[in-house]
Amino acid sequence: MSGRLRDSDWFGPFLVTVLAVVTVTAFSPSFLSPFNVQILLLAISVNAMVAFSQMIIIAIGQMNLSVGAIGGLAAIAFGGMMEVWGLPWPLAAIVALCIGLLAGLANGVLVAMTGISAFIITLASLSIYKGINLGITEAQPFYAIPQAVKSIGNDTMLGPLPWLVLPCILVAVGLWYALERLSIGRAVLAVGGNAHAAELSGISVRRVTMIAHAVSGFLAALAGIMLVARLQIGQPTIGDDWLILSFAAPVIGGAVLSGGRISVAGTFFGVALVAIFTQVLVLFDIDPFLVQIVLGALILWAVGINRYREVRARRQLGVAAP
Repeated sequence: MSGRLRDSDWFGPFLVTVLAVVTVTAFSPSFLSPFNVQILLLAISVNAMVAFSQMIIIAIGQMNLSVGAIGGLAAIAFGGMMEVWGLPWPLAAIVALCIGLLAGLANGVLVAMTGISAFIITLASLSIYKGINLGITEAQPFYAIPQAVKSIGNDTMLGPLPWLVLPCILVAVGLWYALERLSIGRAVLAVGGNAHAAELSGISVRRVTMIAHAVSGFLAALAGIMLVARLQIGQPTIGDDWLILSFAAPVIGGAVLSGGRISVAGTFFGVALVAIFTQVLVLFDIDPFLVQIVLGALILWAVGINRYREVRARRQLGVAAP
């Protein structure tokens, strides 16, 4: 059992997360104060949506460079519909989620039907969605966010546990269940592992690609809506800094960029690690730009661990590593 735990994708990030919490608390006991815990959980809740949005695309062996642009477009649509059109916030949220889903689906349709790399397609759509964002807002924020939305983004439901943790937990459990128990989840991993073999086994690679991108867009939109609630403003720059995080957390959590292997729990702990390091920089008054260096180092560490596992697995099977 211990060997299986050690080899699982999520155990390494989990262990590092626990060690990080213990170490930081030893130097700064205020790290686990209710206020800091609340801030940490808020950051994890939003960033987990961003990471899950990219994770589902990594699962099929592709990448989505437009995650932040889709999230930003949904965020300003959410804020704009409430301020300009006066829509009730639940209806505005539903429309914003639909916008994210359709934007992701558009990416998937273009990738599936043209055969052009997702890198190129989503690079182009990043520019398109960001351009629409700026065209709507003229780079000006939407300020008239209802108090109910602000409360959801900043109030707690139990002790330091914020309301935004709830959608994070629901999405994480839903993704785990879909990937582990449902045929569509197995099809996603099969396409990422070997698209040609998946096609021969009767799986529609085009259909899986479109579904994965649609889910990615939906989750990016959800992250944008959550961030509007958290920041209490519809800021047109929402999503601009999501790209590195969206790749870092899944890779730290054991995802293989070539596809076919991801971990929902590992991605969550990858997000937690990034949030903890960011919080540490604030607590100890360290230059926040070091976050980028830490993210780069964590990605290299995670890729190194994955490579080690691949080489060890080949050796156990008696296959020489290339």
